[in-house]
Amino acid sequence: MRRLIFLVIPLACLSLGCRAAEQPAQQQDVTTVIANAVADPARPAGYRAADAFRMPAETLAFSGIRPGMVVGEFYPAGGYFTRMLSDVVGPAGHIYATENAGWNDSANDDRKMLAEGKWKNVSLDVQPFGTVKFPKPLDIAWVTQNYHDLKIKQYGPVDTVAFDKAVYKALKPGGTFLVLDHQGWAGMTDADIAKVHRIDKAQVIREVTSAGFKLAGEGKFLNRPTDDHHLPIFDPKVRGHTDQYALKFVKP
Repeated sequence: MRRLIFLVIPLACLSLGCRAAEQPAQQQDVTTVIANAVADPARPAGYRAADAFRMPAETLAFSGIRPGMVVGEFYPAGGYFTRMLSDVVGPAGHIYATENAGWNDSANDDRKMLAEGKWKNVSLDVQPFGTVKFPKPLDIAWVTQNYHDLKIKQYGPVDTVAFDKAVYKALKPGGTFLVLDHQGWAGMTDADIAKVHRIDKAQVIREVTSAGFKLAGEGKFLNRPTDDHHLPIFDPKVRGHTDQYALKFVKP
């Protein structure tokens, strides 16, 4: 899914900071870091407008991201999450962003982000689709709204199970693989996935766990049961309101 920006009205509370008083002291610190990352005025206005739909504070908290972590982010497409990840991991951490060489618009948007000069702990590597190549072991591998694209042959041929195995090897023991995507239906073919830009959650779980990962949790903060899973995500009836899932896999 490329260059998808949702123009929606921001919610009154976009962060988890409103619950900070109920959290242990260490968790409060992480919650504050996440809230500050979401509120960073350096984020483009179009991305901030999408926060009410994409729920970045909840996504970041669910992932387990912490200051100092090393993150491998697949297909940032201009950096909706990249900027926030950069803020959260801070100067002691690093974001290794990998973009598909076949997506020139996304790669150019990524380069524009880096040209802003603020995101000094972010590096960009443009590679053939499905490449898993990082200079050091990762704490988190991150793919949001793009796992389904790995099934679309026009973007580049990818064996997703081989991709998952490569991600497994790239992670430190105990590392996390975060997959967030649009819900499809059982028994989808690759042609179905290419048509609607969705993938069934059960298929993702089946593939990723076959690579050795353990499913450690599911975030339901993006569940929207009224969505028609058979409609393309760009259809005006559902655009900006698709039913999504967040899956956290751990390398034992």
